[in-house]
Amino acid sequence: MQLFEQHDTTWVLYQRYISLCIKKEFAQQQTGTLVTFSHQDSEQAHRRRELLEVEEQAKQEKAIKEHGEQHFRNQVMNKFFTKVAGEINTEFEQKENFYQSFLAIEDAAPAILEILSLRAASLNRVTPLVSSLHWLAEEAINLVNKPQYRKNADVKVTQANLAVSYIGLENLKLVMPTFILKHWLPLSTAPYPLMKRKLWNDSLSVALATRALGEAQGVDWYRAFTAGMLSNVGTLAVTRCFLEKFSDSYNREIKDAYDNRDKRLHDALVSLEQSPELLLEQLCTRSYMVGADLIEQMKFDRLPITEPLFDLAFARTTSAMSELAQLVTKAKAYVMFRTLAKDELINNDEAKQLLSVAKITPADIALLKKTDINHLKLNFS
Repeated sequence: MQLFEQHDTTWVLYQRYISLCIKKEFAQQQTGTLVTFSHQDSEQAHRRRELLEVEEQAKQEKAIKEHGEQHFRNQVMNKFFTKVAGEINTEFEQKENFYQSFLAIEDAAPAILEILSLRAASLNRVTPLVSSLHWLAEEAINLVNKPQYRKNADVKVTQANLAVSYIGLENLKLVMPTFILKHWLPLSTAPYPLMKRKLWNDSLSVALATRALGEAQGVDWYRAFTAGMLSNVGTLAVTRCFLEKFSDSYNREIKDAYDNRDKRLHDALVSLEQSPELLLEQLCTRSYMVGADLIEQMKFDRLPITEPLFDLAFARTTSAMSELAQLVTKAKAYVMFRTLAKDELINNDEAKQLLSVAKITPADIALLKKTDINHLKLNFS
């Protein structure tokens, strides 16, 4: 997001904010043993000094060997990370293949989002598309079978068309973008177990905040909500690509070392851990550009969110952004501020700078403070 890159403070805050999703915290306790020797007679002392000299020499030789092994491990690590980064770059450069093959985004998903934006939207037009996506049909069925939404607790819905009919058109405008983005989340974010949930919570909060800001300015709420939700699609895609490429490359390298009976290389690879710094770099520098490319591949003709999401990726000032892009920027800055403040990772001066760059007004803050941006509120009458 080039807007944040233009200012040192906001760029640091943005990286700090993203790192909350992926940084693995750990505590390592080191213990040492202090050995003392008592004074003996001169002959015993002489033998002890000889023994200590031998031990010291052995320690030095061990240190030299370990230093050499550490240097070798560092070489293996750097070579491996460079290879992974190259594979990721190649994947992103092949935009159509990345969209169609790697992410396997079905055409029905963006088609549903676009139909719901039209005045002529109807359940008859949406239902066949929902039914064509097995995972989306299951989400709809599971939703209407939740106790708080069931009219009759003894009767469960088993067909997608009935579920869609029960949800209703207005609720579909909330749940379809939500379910679709949820489906695009990485299946697993190990070794960062909390990352998946944090990415999801962030996406939902940004979408709901954008909706609230949009409604206050007379912008179509569905368009604002969908733009806010899809503004995180690049972050999901980069995370998924990085973790999958890292895992695939690592397993391949381990197997090759084992097959070649290269124990030294195998041991070095076994000791290698994922680099949160490398993932952080990919997320901070690529997410919005990758997201813009993905939105372009969705070919929205009547849902005008492509240009605003390109603005998020490339505009250097808010004045160069469309109105909708400005709203999403405000929503993202507010969610960032709220998250960092909760963990006491932002001070007053930094907060003022962030809110100033995003052009968030006191009225915007007052509105978002009284708005629930953590939960979807569906209306089943």
